[in-house]
Amino acid sequence: MTAPEEIRATRVLVVDDQKDIRSTLPVCLEGMGCAVEEAAGGETALALVEMTDRWMALAFAVVLFHASAAMAQSAPAPAPAAAAAAPLAVAPVPFAFADFSWAPGNAGASERPLSWGPFTGELRVDVAYHDDMSQPIDHTISGSSEAFRSNEFQLTQIGFGGDFDYHNVQARLMTQFGMYSQTTPRNDASPGRGQWNLADAYRYLSEAYGGYHLDVLDGINIQGGIFMSYLGLWSYYNFDNWTYQPSFVSSNTPWFFNGVRVQIFTSDKLKIEPWVINGWQSYGMFNEMPGFGGQILWTPTGWLRLVSNEYVGTDTLQTPGRYRVHTDDSVMVKYYEAKGARLLSKAAASLTVDAGCEWGGSGGTANGALVPAGPVSCMNGTPDAPSQFFLGFMAYTRLWFDRDLFGFTLGGGAIDNPGRYLVLMPPINGATAFSGTPYFPESPGEQFEAWDGQVTFDYMPSGYLTFRLEYTHRAASVPYFSGHYGVTPIVDGVMGDVGAPGSAVPGWAPDLSPTEDRVTLAMLLKL
Repeated sequence: MTAPEEIRATRVLVVDDQKDIRSTLPVCLEGMGCAVEEAAGGETALALVEMTDRWMALAFAVVLFHASAAMAQSAPAPAPAAAAAAPLAVAPVPFAFADFSWAPGNAGASERPLSWGPFTGELRVDVAYHDDMSQPIDHTISGSSEAFRSNEFQLTQIGFGGDFDYHNVQARLMTQFGMYSQTTPRNDASPGRGQWNLADAYRYLSEAYGGYHLDVLDGINIQGGIFMSYLGLWSYYNFDNWTYQPSFVSSNTPWFFNGVRVQIFTSDKLKIEPWVINGWQSYGMFNEMPGFGGQILWTPTGWLRLVSNEYVGTDTLQTPGRYRVHTDDSVMVKYYEAKGARLLSKAAASLTVDAGCEWGGSGGTANGALVPAGPVSCMNGTPDAPSQFFLGFMAYTRLWFDRDLFGFTLGGGAIDNPGRYLVLMPPINGATAFSGTPYFPESPGEQFEAWDGQVTFDYMPSGYLTFRLEYTHRAASVPYFSGHYGVTPIVDGVMGDVGAPGSAVPGWAPDLSPTEDRVTLAMLLKL
């Protein structure tokens, strides 16, 4: 948020006994062009104010005082500076009235050490070791958007970038190298339409957008490019979350959008954000109609967050008459906090409920892709138009111990998705969302129900680093997860993909299991 030209030389004094506040608020004020000083208490603040005469009559125009009221009341009032400017009213920074690092998707230290002028840098590293107890001989994990290889150390993601904010002009860039650069694009079928290989064009970018800030209400941001999706509550970045493997409701809903959004902050507690995007986690458009949606985020207090996401689009490739609607709604509650406690220091819980469906349309095949054919119905389906809907939930509770040094999470969820239109395609013989595979059809009438649970232990020696140990159990109504003999063809004793991605291989079939048990060790870093 940038201040008018006439106030950009203002000196601002931030007084607070909390280091996090003294670290984050100056970043916002410096972005407005203010010169910022900070003090941890009243005596230090008064000493700084008394020095204003030596600052060539550039006195503080604003004093922000938060937690040292008793000290300030006992200290004598300073003499007014001769050249002091009139107090300046600064609009509240959205959602800065409380610490929301407890909420899913918001973990991490508030201090940003990689900051220089208008640029706030960011570095992320996600290294994991997954032990799938089926011991698949091809080391391939199926049906997850976070875990991909078993019995190997793998770099899930390393990303670097950050935020630029200069005179109301905004930009954000975050790269993705490692497994995410391969596994995220393969879940998008839209590059199968037309030329220029959209998957390769975008695979190393998780976020890339620019925008402009308007000083209206509590701020309005107009932004375009690739930005994070909010559906499913959990963040795309595992560091930010309470678990490594999210439940199906989160893992099977979009991680990113490509389009335009407008963030309207009506107050420091409410955001209204409409989107116009290419489609449901897609680099391109599946048909001729874009996707439309939006989010409402309301945080009436520091212990409660309510978020609602809505979406409508046509997201079956080359099936323009098939429409999709989806609603995703979450409540997050911090129900206990004892700052500095050596035993239980904090406790929170979350509940997410999703519902959606598809209706209409008929399709065919395109470039070998298995496009579902025939019309579908939201409810009360018939053999000629089967029901195609999505119902799901996930619920988690999170406990922090020993002044937030340790964390424990327990939870899980379930989904019902006839037609399998939101089920992740298993990588059988190199199958992708575009190629499909006859070994796991995702067509009208195909049933899929699943449930899962996670137990997670975290050690957080720093606000920038988490060591995570997690056990996950997942189960489905049909064989879906990798079994011992894996999902990679073995022909004449040689393991490797055969023919076109996802195609049938004579004399071979994948080993799919209806259950999965997995242990994860991870090191997660965010600077």
